Amino acid sequence: MATISAPTTIGLLPISGFALMSYASVAEPLRAANLLAPEPLYEVQTLGSDPYVSSSGGALVPCTHGFEAALKCNLVCVIAGGSLNAFENATVLSLLRKLARNGVRLAGISGGPVVLAKAGVMQGRRMTVHWEHAAALSETHDDLLLERSLFVIDRDRITCAGGTAPLDLMHALIAADHGADLARRVSDWFMHTEVRPSGGPQRSGLVERVGTTTRAVLDAVEVMETHLADPLSLGQLASIAGVSTRQLNRLFEAKLGTTTMGYYRKLRLELAQRLLIQSKLSITEIAFATGFAGSAHFSKAYSTEFGHSPSMMKKTILP
Repeated sequence: MATISAPTTIGLLPISGFALMSYASVAEPLRAANLLAPEPLYEVQTLGSDPYVSSSGGALVPCTHGFEAALKCNLVCVIAGGSLNAFENATVLSLLRKLARNGVRLAGISGGPVVLAKAGVMQGRRMTVHWEHAAALSETHDDLLLERSLFVIDRDRITCAGGTAPLDLMHALIAADHGADLARRVSDWFMHTEVRPSGGPQRSGLVERVGTTTRAVLDAVEVMETHLADPLSLGQLASIAGVSTRQLNRLFEAKLGTTTMGYYRKLRLELAQRLLIQSKLSITEIAFATGFAGSAHFSKAYSTEFGHSPSMMKKTILP
């Protein structure tokens, strides 16, 4: 373990509507590291322009320092959640660009990577984001090196999927700073005994998500999820699953209560709904991004599935 000189200063920059779990999963391991070490290792500052910032659940977190303190931090973590398509806080985005120019290490937690991308500070860096934001981010920033990992550390940029994934990230950072033994003791403090690697999956496995162990169904769903913008035919899906089209339909109806293509269409429409909520893409652009021939076809399918039109959804979420 390296000789401790001055505590590492870490600024937490929560955006209004941030997920409290993501915030706590960053802050609490640092607090525990200070308790378990012989002397303080980290100084944690919550940055903001107001006295308090509200989480998605309404809990208020006090801001201990103004934005100007960020320039003296070793690491600044942007923690965000909810719908970020309309986020255009010029003060925050300008601050992040200034921090990047000054060599301050930047992190994005949960929806925080979206904010970093909007600030234009993620070019040439590998990154991840909470799966809820991934589709919208890849559509609006197609130049990003986006991965579906729990967290990614790429030089002076750190991105993390949020939820409990920051516990895994903080384990890695504390281990790098102060050794694996302290990192293990911090993880044990929170009964986080199964530390996951950075490349671990963000979502539960197919069996848990789909609700069946039938191999042909799982094989078909797996390939569906990677071909939402360019849908495959029933014949192609059946070929991949190793069964006939009739047998594949029988299995889907028996195990999931719907036809193969009906399930596929639902996946595409759920993606479309996320894009409507989280992106600034037009309805036509969303239609093409989810494999529909045009806006009319898409609107009809969407209305049938959700009981309201895409344009109505757009009007509901516009600020």
